[in-house]
Amino acid sequence: MHIPPWLLYSLLTVLAWGVVGLLQKLSTNYVSAESSLIWLVVGFLILEPFFYTGPALLHYSTTNFIYALLGGLLNALGAWALFAALKNGGKASIVAPVTALYPIVVIAMVPIVLHESVTRLQWVGVVCALIAVVLLSN
Repeated sequence: MHIPPWLLYSLLTVLAWGVVGLLQKLSTNYVSAESSLIWLVVGFLILEPFFYTGPALLHYSTTNFIYALLGGLLNALGAWALFAALKNGGKASIVAPVTALYPIVVIAMVPIVLHESVTRLQWVGVVCALIAVVLLSN
């Protein structure tokens, strides 16, 4: 059976981010959200040499560079907000599922930004995700 590479990467993401959710709660039990964000960035920097693309790193269009930079900035803002939610009394079992709803923003923006259609089944998935978070938070 052939497993597509995108599925393997997706499953690795689920595993890594699942463990990250636990580690983030553990860290914010003892340090501030701001310090947690700094150490998150340090973690990125430790891995960076393994992903460095060499001179090709500078051969992207300005538009693509801006998209990547904005993605990094919003990722950092989101990480800080997640740490702040955990630090300010949020339970990991509630905060993690709520913050995992970010794909809803993507699904809502896809028709506008990428001009792709969103199926009824995908919208049903969005509703199910919202219901799941409500159930998890009780």
